[in-house]
Amino acid sequence: MTHLLRTALVITIATLLDATSLANTLGTTPNDPSLVPITDVPGLPRVLIIGDSISMGYTIPVRALLKDKANVHRIPQNGESTTVGLVKLRQWIGSTRWDVIHFNWGLHDLKHVRDNAFDLEAPVTTEVDQYKTNLANLVTSLKVTGARLIWASTTPVPENCPGRISGDEIIYNAAALPVMKDAHISVNDLHSRAMERLEAIQKPNDVHFNQTGNDYLAAQVASAIEAYLDSSKQQP
Repeated sequence: MTHLLRTALVITIATLLDATSLANTLGTTPNDPSLVPITDVPGLPRVLIIGDSISMGYTIPVRALLKDKANVHRIPQNGESTTVGLVKLRQWIGSTRWDVIHFNWGLHDLKHVRDNAFDLEAPVTTEVDQYKTNLANLVTSLKVTGARLIWASTTPVPENCPGRISGDEIIYNAAALPVMKDAHISVNDLHSRAMERLEAIQKPNDVHFNQTGNDYLAAQVASAIEAYLDSSKQQP
């Protein structure tokens, strides 16, 4: 292999890796294993996880924790922002029955992006008042399913995170809480849970979690879902 060809190959690989990294961060992750559909085990309750790449990280370990207890599905893409949710929710829910739906939007609503690149000078994707309105509309649609609903609070944004401002998730969570309270929806406080071990479980300057973090959040998510499954068994 010539020096020029070797150099071109290295540049090409580096470009692809950079593109993949940005795609993962922005949420366009079509080949993620969490997006592979599953086949239901007959007789088990059906659970749907709705969320962004954070939920993609904990989907498979949640599925493992609830093995033989529930069929744990997730939407077939990164759920991104509430605006995307409003467009896609009917498609994601489909016409089948769901026993429990665990959902979150937030990290894509509070990000700053211009021309498909992070830019803190760009407007936020969804202003917090609009986020609250969007969530209320999404909750109305989710309640029509008759499923038990669990909202997960948005996980922490660290300092020096591209395209996001640390602490904004607290503002967005505060806006979401009265929506959930008014709709009598259970809250799974993943933000507080993550904060307990944040340095050990979150990637540096990144909203995403390492595998230990994904497993840690999955335990909380699985517990919240299982509590609803157990309570439904007790109902006449």
